[in-house]
Amino acid sequence: MILKIAKDHQRFRQIVKGKIRGDLRKFLTRGELIGKEGKHLISIPIKGIELPHFRYGDNNDGGVGQGEGKPGDPVDSDAQGVGPGGTEPGRHIMEVDVTLDELADILAEELALPRIEPKGRHNITTVKDRYSSIRQTGPESLRHFKRTFRKALQRMIMTGAYDPDNPIIIFERRDKQYRSWKPIKKPDSNAVIVYMMDVSGSMGAEQKELVRLEAFWIDAWLRRNYDGIESRYIVHDVQASEVDRETFFRIREDGGTKISSAFKVCKDLLDRHYDPNEWNTYLFHFSDGDNSSESDSRECCRVLRENLLPRSNQFGYCQVASAYGSGNFINVLREHLDDVENMVTSRVNTKDDIYDSIKAFFTAGR
Repeated sequence: MILKIAKDHQRFRQIVKGKIRGDLRKFLTRGELIGKEGKHLISIPIKGIELPHFRYGDNNDGGVGQGEGKPGDPVDSDAQGVGPGGTEPGRHIMEVDVTLDELADILAEELALPRIEPKGRHNITTVKDRYSSIRQTGPESLRHFKRTFRKALQRMIMTGAYDPDNPIIIFERRDKQYRSWKPIKKPDSNAVIVYMMDVSGSMGAEQKELVRLEAFWIDAWLRRNYDGIESRYIVHDVQASEVDRETFFRIREDGGTKISSAFKVCKDLLDRHYDPNEWNTYLFHFSDGDNSSESDSRECCRVLRENLLPRSNQFGYCQVASAYGSGNFINVLREHLDDVENMVTSRVNTKDDIYDSIKAFFTAGR
């Protein structure tokens, strides 16, 4: 019985993963993916998994689809949007918990992302044994006493051999459960992610929601590839400063934009805390592409070429659409740094574009 339940549970998990994978772009579009985030689990809302079945009815019934009508006309109602509550059951939504590692694996499978190859001295892949499953055979030193006892007790109760007045549990060979391990390969290396964002007046709530969703995916994938991850956050208008995560996604200014200020603060941060021989470095900048001047855009390219790009695994620039931004900075980067392999640029005009932006950032596997 227990073996059958374990197999059913494993099959259910595979079905759930398939549902998440099939609706991955929709989750990104609607922002449903980031619901309740715990320490190790993410709650994913998915539609109830039901078996298909036929529903029989009377073909003589009137209803939608009969008679004349135009798109937008109310159906069976004197006033649009007004009427009694419905009596039919709704489509059930349930939440399933998946780990960040499972989520990252689903992302990798759907987007066909390669494993990242860390650089630097700490790029040795370590193999660790994780005791995460149960088997029916094994050495006695790995026997799981509680599970063995529970299975023997269940068997004796089901067969009627258990006597509450004389509670003696007799183990049989089939009752024994043993701990089992799986070899886990994981890069034994550290990485730092530096997020930079324009917080001037042209970057509103809609733009920051795009940044929040994309940053979540970036975190999920990079944490799957590295043992140790540190995230740092820099915001800027005409001046730049380092802030915490909450401030990064909430702050809004109404000043101008000087992008080079963020790149210089990033350079100082890396110089002080992150030796390029010890750390894998990922830099991401989010902006609407509006900069204060052409001369500052050229200064940005100089700082990137001379200071940031040589020490980074990758620099990713994501330009989000804004009604107030000129959107020219991405063209400047592509014109002056087109020969640099570890720079990737993408445009995100709507939530639909996040899917392709993440794929562009990590397809190279740097």
